[in-house]
Amino acid sequence: MRTIRVSEMIDEQKFNRFHLQILLCCIFIIICDGYDMFMLGTILPSLMTEWKITAVEAGLFSSYALFGMMIGALVFGPIADKFGRKKVILICTVIFSIFTFTSGFADTPTSFGIQRFVAGLGLGGVMPNLIAIITEYAPKKIRSTLVAIMFSGHALGGVVASLSAMYLIPNFGWRAVVWLGALPLIFMPILYKMLPESLNYFILKNQKSQLADVLDVNGKYTANDHYVLHEKSKNDSTGFPVKQLFKNGRTVSTIMFWVAFFMCLFVMYGLSTWLPKIMEGAGYELGSSLTFLVTLNLGAVFGAIVGGKLADRFGSKVVLISFLVIGFATLTMLSFKPSMIMLYVLIAIAGGTTTGTQIVTNAYVSQFYPNEIRSTGVGWALGVGRIGGIIAPTFCGVLLDMKLSLQVNFLAFAIPCIIAAVAIWFIQGKSSNMAVSSKEKKLV
Repeated sequence: MRTIRVSEMIDEQKFNRFHLQILLCCIFIIICDGYDMFMLGTILPSLMTEWKITAVEAGLFSSYALFGMMIGALVFGPIADKFGRKKVILICTVIFSIFTFTSGFADTPTSFGIQRFVAGLGLGGVMPNLIAIITEYAPKKIRSTLVAIMFSGHALGGVVASLSAMYLIPNFGWRAVVWLGALPLIFMPILYKMLPESLNYFILKNQKSQLADVLDVNGKYTANDHYVLHEKSKNDSTGFPVKQLFKNGRTVSTIMFWVAFFMCLFVMYGLSTWLPKIMEGAGYELGSSLTFLVTLNLGAVFGAIVGGKLADRFGSKVVLISFLVIGFATLTMLSFKPSMIMLYVLIAIAGGTTTGTQIVTNAYVSQFYPNEIRSTGVGWALGVGRIGGIIAPTFCGVLLDMKLSLQVNFLAFAIPCIIAAVAIWFIQGKSSNMAVSSKEKKLV
């Protein structure tokens, strides 16, 4: 009987069709997630006009969704570590798809806000588990790159939302933009068939045959093989998963991840929600303002992929700090209203070094924690970070209502970049499963 060392086998694999299958499933879901989240920024001007609400009241819509996302990330991360990531991913996708669609029938701000909150539960729950499952199956040499490519779909969802809004709002109104969020429901049978369950779940349930099927790319493995996996560290093996985030010397790093996520998500959701309105207030037409949002998200896609490749080569820490410093400088320059060409260039760079940075940070945190608490680690970092995302739309709405200068509006996004860079600096240890011991656990 052969002994198969699963972790080593996955680390040393070359990218193959199985990895592509997982990547495509996760990219599709995260594009839909990004569309659902970013489409709000495209319809806010229409909502403000139709319901006659202020910028602060409109900003609360984004905060409701982000509050739901915070709860979803905090709750569904630990649940997935115990009961399987595939199940949680699919359940969360159904939740946000249904409640995004039904919010298109809302006729009052209160009804719309409640449904945005419930949709946010699914949006927040799906993210950490997509990141965790990609990290779990990705070859070690391209792990950050694959996570970055997958999560860049979130920014791509923002591009789709902006382009859709540019066509749908003038012709069919803002409700058509929201109704398009039901698209994932059509593809649920395909996702159920193609997306694998997590290795950690197979370990917990001692499901050797299912594990063999997942690993059986070239007909090499069977249920009769002897599978050996890395054993959980003694301090990580039992108890409430959240407590393990503060063991084995992880306390300072866990807190610094939470600070960095708070600041990055403050910038990410603040810009995605209010950039069209900020630029409209600076004298640009709504159509042009939506184009700026497209540029921001395209820059985020490019920044995420390039950042992921650089992180695999030079390490996540140095790349993230460099990107955040560039983001600070870029946002500061935007506040001086440069020429049109330079404006687009700076917005693209801002997208790459803010939203793009958040995507690379997701890859960093997913590799920092061992597999048995990975969804919990990512989920809680995103969950705590959502507090920044919750505050940002309302805070920026207050700034807009105060009629402050363009410089002040952009500095509100630039300063958190520096704070996030300092937090990343204080993260300790390596970014690749630092807490997993060299002992092994047998699946029998």
